[in-house]
Amino acid sequence: MIRKELLELLFEAASIQRWNDHIRPEHFTELDKQAHKMIYAYILAKTEEDTHHLRINWRKLIEGGLFEFLHRIVLTDIKPPVFHKLMAQKGEQLNRWVLEKLEAMLAPLAGDFLLNMEEYLFDHSKYLLERKLLKAAHYLATNWEFKIIYRLNKGLYGLAETKAAIENQLEEHYDLAGVQKLTLGKKTGNFLDLVGQLRFQLRWAQTPRLPKTSVIGHMLIVAILSYLCSVEVGAGDKRVYNNFFAGLFHDLPEVLTRDIVSPVKQSVAGIEQLIKEIEHRQLEERIFPLLPPAWYKEINYFTQNEFKSKIMREDGQIVIVASAEINEKYNDDRHNPLDGELIKACDQLAAYMETFLSITHGIISKPLVEANRHLYEKYKNITIAGLDFGQLFSYFKI
Repeated sequence: MIRKELLELLFEAASIQRWNDHIRPEHFTELDKQAHKMIYAYILAKTEEDTHHLRINWRKLIEGGLFEFLHRIVLTDIKPPVFHKLMAQKGEQLNRWVLEKLEAMLAPLAGDFLLNMEEYLFDHSKYLLERKLLKAAHYLATNWEFKIIYRLNKGLYGLAETKAAIENQLEEHYDLAGVQKLTLGKKTGNFLDLVGQLRFQLRWAQTPRLPKTSVIGHMLIVAILSYLCSVEVGAGDKRVYNNFFAGLFHDLPEVLTRDIVSPVKQSVAGIEQLIKEIEHRQLEERIFPLLPPAWYKEINYFTQNEFKSKIMREDGQIVIVASAEINEKYNDDRHNPLDGELIKACDQLAAYMETFLSITHGIISKPLVEANRHLYEKYKNITIAGLDFGQLFSYFKI
C-alpha cells in the first residue's frame, strides 16, 4: 500500500534549494538534480551495456536511485563536504536514523522496499556496478550544475576547491565508458545539456503555485509513482524498467515544444494529435541524432503513444493492449510490457498533487481548484492493472 505521507515526502525535494550559498538560477532544487541524475544513470548504464557488454541489474539501479533520493530528502540541505565527513564518521548511525524516519512510510510498500533499502544502506558488497553508476551520475549531474555556478560566482572564495573536488570524483569514475564519452562533450553530452534545460521550464507557468516544480522534476515524480504502482501490482522486472523510464522520459519532447497546457490541446478538434505528430518529428530530427542509433527503438517505445499500454512481439511489432491484459497474459520479460495507462494515471496524480499542495500552502487560484476537482472526479472510481487509483486520489481531495 502506498501511503499519503510518502507521496508528500517526494515533493519536499522541490523545496530543497541547492547551492543556496552561491549566486544561482532560481530553480536549482534537489528534485531536479535527482531527476537529471537518473537520466545520467540511464545513459551511463546503457553505455556500459553497449561498450563493455556488462549486465546491469536495472531494477536495483532504479531502487538504488530511489533509496539515495529518500536518504537525501531526510538529511536535507547539508553541505557536501560536511555530509561526506558525517557519513564517513557516523554513517551507520545516520543511516539507521534515516530508516527510522522512513519506516512507517516504507513498511507497507510491496516488494520488500524497506528491507531492500536497509540492505542497500548497510551492505556495500552488493550491486557494486549499480552503485558505481549512480555515484558517477550523481557527480555528473552536480558538475552540470557547477559549470553554471562557476560562471556566476567567479572569484568567490572556495570555488576552486569545490571545482577540484568534483573533478577528482569524476576522474575516479573514468573507467566507465559513459564518463569517458561525456567528458568529450560531444553528442551524448549535448543530449544531457538539452534535458537539463527542462529544469528551467516551470509547470503551470501561468498559475502562481507552491512549491514550484519544473518539467524535469515532474518527470521524476511520475517515474517514481510508476515504479511504486508497478511493484504494487506485482510487475516483472522488464515491466518495472519500462514503466519507470517511460515515466522519466514521458515529457522529453517538451524540451523542444515547451509545456502546452491541456486547455490549448483540447481547444480545437484534432489539435492534440497534431501536437503529438510535431513532437514526434522533433524527437526524430533533433533528439535521436544525439543518441546512439541502437537506442532509438527503446526511446521511441517510451515516448511514442506513451499513454497506451502495449507489448512488443518477437518480430518487433508493437501491440496495444489493456493493462489488465498485461496482468493476465503478458507480465513477463519476453513480452516487453509497458503500462501506458498506469503512467498516464501517475502523470495526472502528480498534477493533482501539485494542485493540492499549492492550495494547502495557501496559494489558491481558480485553475488549481478546478483541476483538483476535475481530476478527482475522473479517477475516484478508476482501477488500473488491479490498482485502486481512487484511493490514491482520495488522499489529496480538497
